Amino acid sequence: MASGGSKVWSIFSLVAAVGAAAMAKKGADQTWKVATGKKPPENPADPDVDIWEAVAWAVVSGVAVGLARMFAQRKAASYYARSTGHLPPELQKDGE
Repeated sequence: MASGGSKVWSIFSLVAAVGAAAMAKKGADQTWKVATGKKPPENPADPDVDIWEAVAWAVVSGVAVGLARMFAQRKAASYYARSTGHLPPELQKDGE
C-alpha cells in the first residue's frame, strides 16, 4: 500500500485514540468524584496521597482510558475498512 494511506490511518487512529482518552478521563474523574466525594489525585506518585487512593486511581483511570482507546481504534479501523475495502496496513495479517 502507498504510504499516503498509512499516513491517513495513522492520523485517523491517533485522533480517535486521543479523543476517546480525553472523554474517558473526564468520565473517570466524574465517577471518582461521585464514588469518593472528592477530586481524583492530581499526581498519584505524590507521597502525600494515600497509597490506596493512588493505586485505586491508577487502576480506574488506566482501565477507563485503555478501554476507550481500544474501542475508538477498533471503530476507526472498521470505518477505514468500509471506506477503503481493506484494513489499515498496521492491522493487516501477513499475506493479506
